[in-house]
Amino acid sequence: MVTLGLSDLKPMLTALLLPPVPLLVLVLAGARLLTSSRRREWGAMLLLSGVLLLWLSCCAAVGHALERGLLHPPPALSEARIQATRQDAAARGKAVVLILGGGRESLAPEYGEAHLSARSMQRLHYGLWLARRLNAPVMFSGGTGLAQAPGPAEADIAARVAERDYGRRLRWVENTSRDTRENASASLAMLADQGITELVLVTHGWHMPRAVRAFEEAAARRSQAIQIIPAPMGLAAPLDRPTLNWLPSHEGFAQVRLVVREVFGRLLGA
Repeated sequence: MVTLGLSDLKPMLTALLLPPVPLLVLVLAGARLLTSSRRREWGAMLLLSGVLLLWLSCCAAVGHALERGLLHPPPALSEARIQATRQDAAARGKAVVLILGGGRESLAPEYGEAHLSARSMQRLHYGLWLARRLNAPVMFSGGTGLAQAPGPAEADIAARVAERDYGRRLRWVENTSRDTRENASASLAMLADQGITELVLVTHGWHMPRAVRAFEEAAARRSQAIQIIPAPMGLAAPLDRPTLNWLPSHEGFAQVRLVVREVFGRLLGA
């Protein structure tokens, strides 16, 4: 799509591929077939399948099962791994904590200015915490996404929040990228002459496999010798009672959509 100049269509096509749109089409197709005397059985089967899949697509248990079964996110960094990474960086070269953006609010009325989305704030918080443990500088990567309205770049907002609210200045601010692949290419270009040997990548667990692939491929294209260390976050299992995890919820629906989006992204090379 980038080659053909169709990048602007990417958010719309993504929305059409994600639940509930395909499942609603399945329900409508089943309802239409029910009006046919020859195909009522097929119609009933499609209708019931669509309703059942709609229910399951809203369940937290399904979302977390799909994440583990289809995406295989790496485990969170353990205390031992954090200490080993810090020692390796001190002995062999420099490490940097790179935080990938996850969205922004062009205007948050409570602040009277642009702000990071909840997802981006979670990544920024963990990235700054991890950087203190590693004694490493921080980079934030994120411009204005393809699905976002014009406004301040996400990385610029993150730099303001980090310095004002956390007392930590970001060493690098990559504010031109629009998606994960551009995160990788633009970030590695900025770090090319900085002597960085290890890149500790911070993003949500469901996004990490695709993000690592993008950075490894970008590093290979640039012949850039840099080790990508995944530092996933947001891996906590749901704490609700098991029966509640099989009931429709906003969290469950959001999780299923995220997993399906990542699966399509990996298959289509995003």
